[in-house]
Amino acid sequence: MEGLGLDMFSNVYRNKKVLLTGHTGFKGSWLAMWLQELGAEVVGIALPPNTDPSHFDLLKLDFKSHFIDIRNYDEVLKAIKKAQPEIVFHLAAQPLVRDSYAMPLETLDTNVMGTANVLNACRDIGTLKAVVVVTSDKCYKNKEWVWGYRENDAMGGYDPYSASKGCAELVTACFRNSYFNLSDFGSKHQVLLASARAGNVIGGGDWSKDRLIPDIMRAIASQKVVPIRNPDATRPWQHVLECLSGYLCLGEKLLQGDKKFAEAWNFAPSGNEMITVGEIVRKMQSCWAKIQYEIISDSKQPHEANLLKLDASKANAWLRWREVWNLEKTLDVVTNWYRGFYEGNDILTAGDIEKYIQDARKLSIEWAN
Repeated sequence: MEGLGLDMFSNVYRNKKVLLTGHTGFKGSWLAMWLQELGAEVVGIALPPNTDPSHFDLLKLDFKSHFIDIRNYDEVLKAIKKAQPEIVFHLAAQPLVRDSYAMPLETLDTNVMGTANVLNACRDIGTLKAVVVVTSDKCYKNKEWVWGYRENDAMGGYDPYSASKGCAELVTACFRNSYFNLSDFGSKHQVLLASARAGNVIGGGDWSKDRLIPDIMRAIASQKVVPIRNPDATRPWQHVLECLSGYLCLGEKLLQGDKKFAEAWNFAPSGNEMITVGEIVRKMQSCWAKIQYEIISDSKQPHEANLLKLDASKANAWLRWREVWNLEKTLDVVTNWYRGFYEGNDILTAGDIEKYIQDARKLSIEWAN
């Protein structure tokens, strides 16, 4: 990112102590790298990487990592007290719907009590100014209607994962009302707490199981045909950097002490990016001919929503956040990342961040200038 400077997000992250949970995961590792490029002093709390390859390991980032299970409150409290952060980004989670069916108690314990553990530990940190809890688009009670859910729509959860994310939002609201109440901000406490919701995030370096893009890339690596089980499922696809720029915008406002931003926020692409799984695969195949797939019928697969869309108009209006890359650009960038890795052993993460920032500046997006 040479030459881009550190003036993004009003330069609020430079020399800030940032605690990032889930830094070894897909989104967390991208955010960790971007935070370091912004000049932040990052400390991570997470389990060791659970995929091979691992994006976090490939990046070789140099900062303090605590390999801790967030269900262990004593260890979480000890690590956060030692870090003395000014802002916390909480991303650690059990992130997979299909795994939640096999491990419902572990999913609920990690995503609900783990969130409560992090927030409770934050109550006694004198340096702390802001907390951003990242959940999921699946936190909403999904009626599979065609318009997007807004931040004040009801929480829900058909499957254990979705329920855990709805509960995590309720826990976050509970802590905001009980311990970080806005009416007491500046007198009894100095912490602003917000939550962020996004979904169907794609990008290079994701090797999680039972996700579309990683499944496709693993099939290429092993010269196999990838099975597509739910080709008609429709999702709002977005590059990982889109939601991360939203999280960073939100953190910026909280660090600046603007309490009207201490609430829930959706980060999602426009309606034009809503296409089916089958269409995604066909578009990616046009970018990389090695991709081979087959549509299969699996009557035993667990339930997943066919249609889920968020309304990000609140973030568009108040945070001045908007998407940078359309779907065509996103798929091209993602495909090139994996092609660079598998064909040249290249890690294109830093270059993708640089291109994203440059394109944001061309669009005169506020956070980038």
